Amino acid sequence: MLGNLDGLLQDYGLFLLFVLVAVECCGIPLPGESALITMGVLASQHRFNIVAVIAVAASAAIIGDGTGYWIARKGGRKLIAKIPIARDVLPRFLPRGERFFERHGPKTVVIARFMAGLRITVAWLAGISHMPWKRFFFYNATGGVLWATTVGLASFWAGAKAVDAVVHYGLYAVIALVVLGIAAFVVHRILHKRSEHADEASAEKAALDAPAAE
Repeated sequence: MLGNLDGLLQDYGLFLLFVLVAVECCGIPLPGESALITMGVLASQHRFNIVAVIAVAASAAIIGDGTGYWIARKGGRKLIAKIPIARDVLPRFLPRGERFFERHGPKTVVIARFMAGLRITVAWLAGISHMPWKRFFFYNATGGVLWATTVGLASFWAGAKAVDAVVHYGLYAVIALVVLGIAAFVVHRILHKRSEHADEASAEKAALDAPAAE
């Protein structure tokens, strides 16, 4: 049974990667990035070519986002207008959205590619806001290639190292990787909290000093 599943993955893995990434980028929440990471790790085990993995993921991201963009641009407003709550918000949202994408659209399209929540919505937002197609396509393609290359290579190199470590050191390597991941997360949260407290203190000080300045 496992051999059959392994054979199916070997035969259809790239096709499955394309489908998951493209559908996710089109606006349906599927594990596209997880599929890319998995394929990157499998490529580190010489089961797939990492160049093919990156090329398939990048193509799927570009096509999926483009499809979502045109669906939203052609029918997104009519679809939202049928939803009572969204229908009331739409007249206020669209002018702001159009101004936002006029000023910040390019960098938003690129950055959103690396953020799970925005990755499945940015094409729709750009389409509904009527961001110019040529501009969207260029930056969407740029973001798709950067995302596929970065995530694909990161999972490829990390996957290879993780596999080698487990082979040589067994369970201790797994525990070490988990501990390092948790430690990095904790340090990140501590630094983030300190930054928030510093910002709050600065804001309070500014508020107290304001009357005196007057």
